Amino acid sequence: MSGAHPADPLAEAFETHRARLTAVAHRVLGSHADADDAVQEAWLRLSRQDADGIDNLGGWLTTVVARISLDLLRSGRTRPTVPLDDQLPELTVTLDDGSSPEELVALGDSVGLALLTVLDSLRPDERLAFVLHDVFAVPHGEIGTILGRSTDATKMLTSRARRKVRAARRSASDRQQQREVVGAFLAAAREGRFERLLEVLHPEVEFTVHAPGGRFVTIGATEVAGRARVAGGAAHGHAVTVNGRPGVLAWNEDGTPLSLLTFTVADGRITEITAVVDPAELALMDLPDLSGTGPCERGPLTL
Repeated sequence: MSGAHPADPLAEAFETHRARLTAVAHRVLGSHADADDAVQEAWLRLSRQDADGIDNLGGWLTTVVARISLDLLRSGRTRPTVPLDDQLPELTVTLDDGSSPEELVALGDSVGLALLTVLDSLRPDERLAFVLHDVFAVPHGEIGTILGRSTDATKMLTSRARRKVRAARRSASDRQQQREVVGAFLAAAREGRFERLLEVLHPEVEFTVHAPGGRFVTIGATEVAGRARVAGGAAHGHAVTVNGRPGVLAWNEDGTPLSLLTFTVADGRITEITAVVDPAELALMDLPDLSGTGPCERGPLTL
């Protein structure tokens, strides 16, 4: 630990709680880097305290980390605009190999990132309450103290968050329908069918590109359709699942990744498209091995 002597009893006691604290912060914040920062800040606060006056060190540290995480969520500091490597959420990319939607959902949940995608839809207080209670079994009374709410109000908050999470998980079972929408988009892009592109794009669709020169955003179905039609000839690759969402991974002839596209679909229309085309950023990702994925590698993608 930075700044702590290895023989320091307080530092040793803190280390026994580090893994749990990091897990709490990561679940709440959705970023390993932010989680590490929150845990380090908790250590700094502990080092300035009279530890002899802390009856339950684990509970005290959980409360501190939770409050730090909540402040980060409320301030929006967990989604900085620069540098580029902080703009992207942590991604888990898996090849689609014919697995059923239920199996893919189970895979996402097993690595914890599908849940993080769901949690993005919650308000900061809902997210904290749900994570602490339903994931880490922190009593509602302790969560209420962190949030400045009564125990009953905290129970209602957790219940509301739980309903939202369940609804979002149910929507994940509709992944096949989402893939059909993405497939229609890619086919229309390849064929240059502008009107069809407009049909599958939400009027206020947001297209974000992470490129070597920075982050670029295009908003609006007409503008996005125009860009997609121009780029349609490059719409080749392999179907992937990116944090529970449909995506496409393409690569160069030399085997290096070319681009990663992720789509958000709601009510039968694409509402968001994220494209990562920065080679440096792609090189840092834990992308699946595309060797031996069959003859579809270089051909038009059918989802």
